[in-house]
Order: sequence, then structure tokens, then C-alpha cells
Amino acid sequence: MNLVTPELGLLFWQTLIFLTVLFILGKYAWKPIVKALEEREHVIEDALGAAEKAKEEMKKLQADNEKLIQQARLEREKIMKEAQTTANIIVAEAKDKATEEAERIVHNAKALIETEKNAALAEVRNTAANLSLQIAEKLLKRNLSNDESQRALVNEYIREAKLN
Repeated sequence: MNLVTPELGLLFWQTLIFLTVLFILGKYAWKPIVKALEEREHVIEDALGAAEKAKEEMKKLQADNEKLIQQARLEREKIMKEAQTTANIIVAEAKDKATEEAERIVHNAKALIETEKNAALAEVRNTAANLSLQIAEKLLKRNLSNDESQRALVNEYIREAKLN
């Protein structure tokens, strides 16, 4: 039963060795170990702080990106509206120009038709007048070939002139 109940000498030497090891560790090893642990703790705290800052920065960048995306969408919508408005204006102007051009062509065509109609009527009148003169000339030559028919015609004109 020596193992369960240690002797006094064994306890003395174990305590002396323990205290010596504790003194040596405290003198030479404890400070560097504590210093290393503290440095490690600071490194971990700095890393956590940097991670937190990075996380905050990522949130800020994400918010900025969302703003930029929203602004880009708004700008795109604005450009699309302006393009639609411009297209509508161009179409309206083209319609107006086409209407004006059609009206001008119709007006010119009417004027040309009127001019051609007047020219045709004048030509018909001239032709009718020429034909009438030719017919009258032939009739007069045939009717007035003798003196008696000439006198009868002159008397008839005199009677008509007195009545009018």
C-alpha cells in the first residue's frame, strides 16, 4: 500500500521538484508563453476587427452597388422614355411632312389639271370658232354668189338691227 499512502520523504522531494520546476517555468518560460498568448489574443482581436470592418465595408459596397444599379435602371428608363418621345416626334414630323407633300402634290396636280383644262377649252373654242368661220364662209359664198341673195341678206340684217 505504499502507492496509496506516500511517505514523507517522497512528498518532500516531489514538492521540492515541483516548486523548482514551477520556479524555472515562472522565471524563463511563463512570461514568453503568456506574452505569446497575449500576442496571439491581439492578433485574433485584430483579425476579428479587420473581419468586422471588411464585413461593414462589404455591406457599404453592396448598398452602393444597389444604389448604382437603381440609378442605372432609372437612367435606362429615362433614356428609353426620351428615345420613345423622340421616335414619336420623328414619326409625327414625318407624317406632317408626308401630309404637306401630298397636299402640295395634289395642289400642283389640281393646278396643272386646271391649266390643261383651260388650254383644252381654249383650243376647243378656237377650233369651234375656226370651224364656225369656215362653215359660215362656205355658206356665205354659196348663198351670196348672186346679187339678189346678197340684197335679201342685207335687208334681213337691217330689219333685225332696227328691232334690237
